Amino acid sequence: MSYTIFITAPSLHPEGVAILEEAGCRLIYLERGGEEAEVDRIMAGNPIDAVISRTATLSATAIASCPTLKVISKHGVGVSNIDVAAASERGIPVFVTPGANAQSVAEMALGLMLSAARRISWMDAELKSSNWSRAQDGIELSGKTLGLIGFGQIGQKLTRACLAIGMKVRAFDPGIGLASPAEGVEMVGSLEELLPLSNVLSLHVPLNAHTRAIINAETLSKLPDQAILINTARGEVVDEPALIAALQSGRLFAAGLDTTAQEPISPESPLLGLTNVVLTPHVGGSTPAALAGMAVGAAKNVLGFLSQNPPPATSCVNPETLSQADTHIESEGIAP
Repeated sequence: MSYTIFITAPSLHPEGVAILEEAGCRLIYLERGGEEAEVDRIMAGNPIDAVISRTATLSATAIASCPTLKVISKHGVGVSNIDVAAASERGIPVFVTPGANAQSVAEMALGLMLSAARRISWMDAELKSSNWSRAQDGIELSGKTLGLIGFGQIGQKLTRACLAIGMKVRAFDPGIGLASPAEGVEMVGSLEELLPLSNVLSLHVPLNAHTRAIINAETLSKLPDQAILINTARGEVVDEPALIAALQSGRLFAAGLDTTAQEPISPESPLLGLTNVVLTPHVGGSTPAALAGMAVGAAKNVLGFLSQNPPPATSCVNPETLSQADTHIESEGIAP
Protein backbone atom coordinates (compact mmCIF):
# COMPACT_ATOMS: atom_id res chain seq x y z
CA MET A 1 0.00 0.00 0.00
CA SER A 2 1.26 3.49 -0.82
CA TYR A 3 1.59 6.09 1.91
CA THR A 4 1.90 9.86 1.87
CA ILE A 5 4.91 11.04 3.88
CA PHE A 6 5.50 14.70 4.75
CA ILE A 7 9.15 15.64 5.34
CA THR A 8 9.37 18.98 7.14
CA ALA A 9 12.46 20.12 5.23
CA PRO A 10 13.40 20.74 1.60
CA SER A 11 15.26 17.44 1.38
CA LEU A 12 16.06 14.10 2.95
CA HIS A 13 19.26 12.11 2.55
CA PRO A 14 19.06 9.90 -0.58
CA GLU A 15 19.43 6.72 1.46
CA GLY A 16 16.22 7.53 3.33
CA VAL A 17 14.46 8.65 0.16
CA ALA A 18 15.36 5.37 -1.55
CA ILE A 19 13.67 3.35 1.20
CA LEU A 20 10.49 5.43 0.98
CA GLU A 21 10.37 5.41 -2.81
CA GLU A 22 10.93 1.66 -2.95
CA ALA A 23 7.84 1.32 -0.77
CA GLY A 24 5.87 3.41 -3.28
CA CYS A 25 5.42 6.39 -0.99
CA ARG A 26 4.33 9.82 -2.13
CA LEU A 27 6.75 12.34 -0.63
CA ILE A 28 5.86 15.94 0.22
CA TYR A 29 8.66 18.33 1.20
CA LEU A 30 8.57 21.66 2.98
CA GLU A 31 10.00 24.32 0.71
CA ARG A 32 13.17 26.07 1.82
CA GLY A 33 12.34 28.83 4.28
CA GLY A 34 8.96 27.31 5.09
CA GLU A 35 7.67 28.36 8.49
CA GLU A 36 5.15 26.92 10.93
CA ALA A 37 2.20 28.34 9.00
CA GLU A 38 3.31 26.50 5.86
CA VAL A 39 3.62 23.26 7.82
CA ASP A 40 0.09 23.80 9.11
CA ARG A 41 -1.19 24.46 5.56
CA ILE A 42 0.38 21.31 4.13
CA MET A 43 -0.88 19.16 6.99
CA ALA A 44 -4.43 20.46 6.59
CA GLY A 45 -4.47 20.10 2.81
CA ASN A 46 -3.07 16.60 2.24
CA PRO A 47 -3.95 13.02 3.31
CA ILE A 48 -0.68 12.58 5.18
CA ASP A 49 -0.04 9.22 6.82
CA ALA A 50 3.30 10.03 8.46
CA VAL A 51 5.59 12.97 9.18
CA ILE A 52 9.36 12.84 9.22
CA SER A 53 10.13 15.86 11.38
CA ARG A 54 13.33 17.81 10.97
CA THR A 55 13.75 21.31 12.44
CA ALA A 56 10.45 23.02 11.54
CA THR A 57 7.79 23.26 14.24
CA LEU A 58 5.10 20.58 14.14
CA SER A 59 2.39 22.27 16.14
CA ALA A 60 -0.77 21.08 17.85
CA THR A 61 -2.70 22.90 15.11
CA ALA A 62 -0.90 20.95 12.39
CA ILE A 63 -1.42 17.62 14.14
CA ALA A 64 -5.09 18.30 14.81
CA SER A 65 -5.74 19.43 11.24
CA CYS A 66 -4.66 16.15 9.61
CA PRO A 67 -7.18 13.37 10.35
CA THR A 68 -5.18 10.79 8.37
CA LEU A 69 -1.97 11.23 10.39
CA LYS A 70 -0.91 8.00 12.08
CA VAL A 71 2.75 8.30 13.05
CA ILE A 72 5.56 10.85 13.45
CA SER A 73 9.29 10.17 13.43
CA LYS A 74 11.89 12.69 14.41
CA HIS A 75 14.94 12.90 12.15
CA GLY A 76 17.20 12.71 15.22
CA VAL A 77 16.34 12.56 18.91
CA GLY A 78 15.33 16.04 20.10
CA VAL A 79 11.55 16.45 19.96
CA SER A 80 11.22 19.97 21.36
CA ASN A 81 9.88 21.17 17.98
CA ILE A 82 7.07 18.58 18.02
CA ASP A 83 3.93 19.01 20.13
CA VAL A 84 4.18 15.53 21.61
CA ALA A 85 1.24 16.16 23.95
CA ALA A 86 -1.01 16.90 20.97
CA ALA A 87 0.18 13.74 19.23
CA SER A 88 -0.41 11.70 22.38
CA GLU A 89 -3.92 13.09 22.73
CA ARG A 90 -4.73 11.60 19.33
CA GLY A 91 -2.91 8.34 20.03
CA ILE A 92 -0.18 9.11 17.51
CA PRO A 93 3.24 7.70 18.44
CA VAL A 94 6.35 9.85 18.06
CA PHE A 95 9.50 7.89 17.31
CA VAL A 96 13.14 9.01 17.33
CA THR A 97 16.36 7.68 15.79
CA PRO A 98 18.63 7.14 18.82
CA GLY A 99 22.31 6.73 18.12
CA ALA A 100 22.15 7.64 14.43
CA ASN A 101 24.07 10.88 14.93
CA ALA A 102 25.86 10.06 18.19
CA GLN A 103 29.35 9.75 16.71
CA SER A 104 29.07 13.02 14.79
CA VAL A 105 27.77 14.95 17.80
CA ALA A 106 30.45 13.48 20.07
CA GLU A 107 33.16 14.52 17.61
CA MET A 108 31.70 18.04 17.41
CA ALA A 109 31.72 18.27 21.21
CA LEU A 110 35.37 17.19 21.24
CA GLY A 111 36.22 19.73 18.54
CA LEU A 112 34.51 22.56 20.41
CA MET A 113 36.30 21.53 23.60
CA LEU A 114 39.74 21.55 22.00
CA SER A 115 39.09 24.83 20.18
CA ALA A 116 37.77 26.52 23.31
CA ALA A 117 40.61 25.24 25.50
CA ARG A 118 43.37 26.37 23.13
CA ARG A 119 41.58 29.41 21.61
CA ILE A 120 42.03 27.92 18.15
CA SER A 121 39.19 29.74 16.40
CA TRP A 122 40.28 33.11 17.84
CA MET A 123 43.88 32.66 16.69
CA ASP A 124 42.69 31.55 13.27
CA ALA A 125 40.62 34.74 12.93
CA GLU A 126 43.53 36.86 14.14
CA LEU A 127 45.94 35.39 11.62
CA LYS A 128 43.44 35.87 8.79
CA SER A 129 43.23 39.52 9.87
CA SER A 130 47.05 39.80 9.54
CA ASN A 131 47.60 39.76 13.32
CA TRP A 132 50.35 37.50 14.64
CA SER A 133 48.48 36.84 17.91
CA ARG A 134 50.04 33.91 19.70
CA ALA A 135 47.74 32.98 22.58
CA GLN A 136 49.79 31.15 25.18
CA ASP A 137 47.20 30.93 27.92
CA GLY A 138 45.37 27.84 26.65
CA ILE A 139 44.27 25.06 28.95
CA GLU A 140 45.93 21.65 28.70
CA LEU A 141 43.12 19.14 29.07
CA SER A 142 45.16 16.14 30.19
CA GLY A 143 44.62 15.69 33.91
CA LYS A 144 41.46 17.83 33.90
CA THR A 145 38.01 16.44 34.70
CA LEU A 146 35.25 16.24 32.13
CA GLY A 147 31.81 16.43 33.70
CA LEU A 148 28.92 15.08 31.66
CA ILE A 149 25.29 15.92 32.27
CA GLY A 150 23.59 13.03 30.50
CA PHE A 151 25.42 9.81 29.72
CA GLY A 152 23.74 8.29 26.70
CA GLN A 153 25.45 7.22 23.50
CA ILE A 154 26.91 10.66 22.74
CA GLY A 155 28.37 11.10 26.20
CA GLN A 156 29.82 7.61 26.15
CA LYS A 157 31.50 8.16 22.78
CA LEU A 158 32.92 11.50 23.93
CA THR A 159 34.18 9.77 27.07
CA ARG A 160 36.38 7.37 25.14
CA ALA A 161 38.11 10.22 23.30
CA CYS A 162 38.65 12.24 26.46
CA LEU A 163 40.02 9.31 28.43
CA ALA A 164 42.47 8.75 25.57
CA ILE A 165 43.94 12.24 26.00
CA GLY A 166 44.32 11.78 29.73
CA MET A 167 41.20 13.40 31.12
CA LYS A 168 39.20 12.09 34.06
CA VAL A 169 35.47 11.64 33.44
CA ARG A 170 32.59 12.04 35.86
CA ALA A 171 28.94 11.84 34.81
CA PHE A 172 25.49 12.51 36.19
CA ASP A 173 22.47 10.81 34.64
CA PRO A 174 19.44 10.00 36.81
CA GLY A 175 18.30 7.42 34.26
CA ILE A 176 21.45 5.36 34.72
CA GLY A 177 22.12 5.76 38.42
CA LEU A 178 25.56 5.03 39.82
CA ALA A 179 26.39 1.94 37.76
CA SER A 180 28.59 3.24 34.95
CA PRO A 181 28.10 1.61 31.53
CA ALA A 182 31.61 2.69 30.51
CA GLU A 183 34.95 1.72 32.00
CA GLY A 184 36.92 4.55 33.57
CA VAL A 185 33.90 6.73 34.35
CA GLU A 186 32.67 7.59 37.81
CA MET A 187 28.93 8.24 38.06
CA VAL A 188 27.87 10.76 40.65
CA GLY A 189 24.53 11.01 42.39
CA SER A 190 23.59 14.63 41.81
CA LEU A 191 24.26 17.71 39.74
CA GLU A 192 25.48 19.46 42.88
CA GLU A 193 28.16 16.79 43.29
CA LEU A 194 29.21 16.93 39.64
CA LEU A 195 29.62 20.68 39.15
CA PRO A 196 32.58 21.40 41.48
CA LEU A 197 34.50 18.53 39.86
CA SER A 198 34.02 19.67 36.26
CA ASN A 199 36.85 21.63 34.65
CA VAL A 200 34.95 21.01 31.43
CA LEU A 201 31.17 20.60 31.60
CA SER A 202 29.50 19.05 28.55
CA LEU A 203 25.72 18.89 28.12
CA HIS A 204 23.98 15.86 26.61
CA VAL A 205 20.35 16.08 27.70
CA PRO A 206 17.04 16.58 25.88
CA LEU A 207 15.10 19.80 26.36
CA ASN A 208 12.17 19.34 28.71
CA ALA A 209 10.66 20.93 31.80
CA HIS A 210 13.40 19.43 33.99
CA THR A 211 16.36 20.51 31.85
CA ARG A 212 15.29 23.96 30.65
CA ALA A 213 17.85 26.46 32.03
CA ILE A 214 19.50 23.70 34.07
CA ILE A 215 22.68 25.71 33.54
CA ASN A 216 22.05 29.08 35.16
CA ALA A 217 23.79 31.62 37.36
CA GLU A 218 23.62 29.32 40.39
CA THR A 219 24.96 26.21 38.65
CA LEU A 220 27.65 28.16 36.80
CA SER A 221 28.87 29.57 40.12
CA LYS A 222 29.52 26.03 41.38
CA LEU A 223 31.96 25.17 38.58
CA PRO A 224 35.70 25.51 39.23
CA ASP A 225 37.27 28.82 38.23
CA GLN A 226 38.23 28.96 34.56
CA ALA A 227 35.95 26.08 33.59
CA ILE A 228 34.79 25.45 30.03
CA LEU A 229 31.17 24.83 29.03
CA ILE A 230 30.30 22.74 25.97
CA ASN A 231 26.73 22.56 24.66
CA THR A 232 25.79 20.30 21.75
CA ALA A 233 22.32 19.59 23.19
CA ARG A 234 19.73 22.38 23.01
CA GLY A 235 20.28 26.09 23.52
CA GLU A 236 17.44 26.43 26.01
CA VAL A 237 19.10 24.14 28.55
CA VAL A 238 21.37 27.11 29.27
CA ASP A 239 20.29 30.44 30.75
CA GLU A 240 22.05 32.48 28.09
CA PRO A 241 22.27 35.83 29.93
CA ALA A 242 23.85 34.04 32.91
CA LEU A 243 26.34 32.31 30.61
CA ILE A 244 27.23 35.60 28.91
CA ALA A 245 27.83 37.24 32.28
CA ALA A 246 30.10 34.39 33.40
CA LEU A 247 32.09 34.62 30.16
CA GLN A 248 32.38 38.40 30.26
CA SER A 249 33.58 38.38 33.87
CA GLY A 250 36.21 35.71 33.22
CA ARG A 251 34.52 33.35 35.68
CA LEU A 252 34.42 30.85 32.81
CA PHE A 253 37.48 30.43 30.62
CA ALA A 254 35.45 29.71 27.50
CA ALA A 255 32.39 28.09 25.98
CA GLY A 256 31.87 25.98 22.87
CA LEU A 257 28.30 26.16 21.63
CA ASP A 258 26.76 24.26 18.75
CA THR A 259 23.33 25.48 19.76
CA THR A 260 21.91 28.71 21.13
CA ALA A 261 18.60 29.84 22.59
CA GLN A 262 17.64 31.60 19.35
CA GLU A 263 18.41 29.92 16.04
CA PRO A 264 19.58 31.41 13.79
CA ILE A 265 21.43 33.41 16.43
CA SER A 266 20.46 37.07 16.60
CA PRO A 267 23.03 39.46 15.07
CA GLU A 268 22.64 41.40 18.31
CA SER A 269 23.67 38.51 20.56
CA PRO A 270 26.60 39.38 22.86
CA LEU A 271 27.94 35.87 22.22
CA LEU A 272 29.07 37.00 18.77
CA GLY A 273 31.38 39.58 20.26
CA LEU A 274 33.07 37.39 22.87
CA THR A 275 36.52 36.12 21.97
CA ASN A 276 36.26 33.24 24.44
CA VAL A 277 33.26 31.67 22.68
CA VAL A 278 33.39 29.16 19.84
CA LEU A 279 30.12 28.98 17.88
CA THR A 280 28.79 26.58 15.27
CA PRO A 281 25.26 26.69 13.74
CA HIS A 282 23.70 23.53 15.26
CA VAL A 283 25.42 21.12 12.89
CA GLY A 284 26.84 18.62 15.37
CA GLY A 285 24.67 15.85 13.97
CA SER A 286 24.77 17.02 10.36
CA THR A 287 27.63 15.14 8.75
CA PRO A 288 26.67 13.09 5.68
CA ALA A 289 27.07 9.90 7.68
CA ALA A 290 24.79 11.15 10.46
CA LEU A 291 22.21 12.55 8.03
CA ALA A 292 22.09 9.21 6.25
CA GLY A 293 21.66 7.33 9.50
CA MET A 294 18.86 9.60 10.72
CA ALA A 295 17.06 9.53 7.36
CA VAL A 296 17.22 5.75 7.15
CA GLY A 297 16.11 5.41 10.77
CA ALA A 298 13.18 7.79 10.34
CA ALA A 299 12.07 6.11 7.10
CA LYS A 300 12.17 2.68 8.74
CA ASN A 301 10.31 4.02 11.78
CA VAL A 302 7.32 5.29 9.81
CA LEU A 303 7.17 2.43 7.32
CA GLY A 304 7.57 -0.16 10.05
CA PHE A 305 4.77 1.33 12.09
CA LEU A 306 2.43 1.73 9.14
CA SER A 307 3.00 -1.88 8.08
CA GLN A 308 2.41 -3.13 11.63
CA ASN A 309 6.07 -3.96 12.17
CA PRO A 310 6.78 -1.08 14.58
CA PRO A 311 10.18 -0.02 15.89
CA PRO A 312 11.06 -0.90 19.49
CA ALA A 313 9.01 0.90 22.11
CA THR A 314 12.30 2.28 23.46
CA SER A 315 12.46 4.44 20.32
CA CYS A 316 9.05 5.97 21.09
CA VAL A 317 8.86 9.08 23.27
CA ASN A 318 5.18 8.49 24.08
CA PRO A 319 4.97 4.68 24.27
CA GLU A 320 1.57 4.83 25.96
CA THR A 321 0.13 5.55 22.49
CA LEU A 322 1.32 2.32 20.91
CA SER A 323 -1.63 0.17 21.98
CA GLN A 324 -4.05 2.92 20.96
CA ALA A 325 -2.30 3.29 17.61
CA ASP A 326 -2.44 -0.45 16.90
CA THR A 327 -6.20 -0.39 17.41
CA HIS A 328 -6.51 2.70 15.22
CA ILE A 329 -4.53 1.14 12.38
CA GLU A 330 -6.60 -2.05 12.46
CA SER A 331 -9.87 -0.08 12.47
CA GLU A 332 -8.68 1.99 9.50
CA GLY A 333 -7.83 -1.19 7.61
CA ILE A 334 -4.53 0.14 6.37
CA ALA A 335 -2.37 -2.90 7.00
CA PRO A 336 -0.89 -4.22 3.77
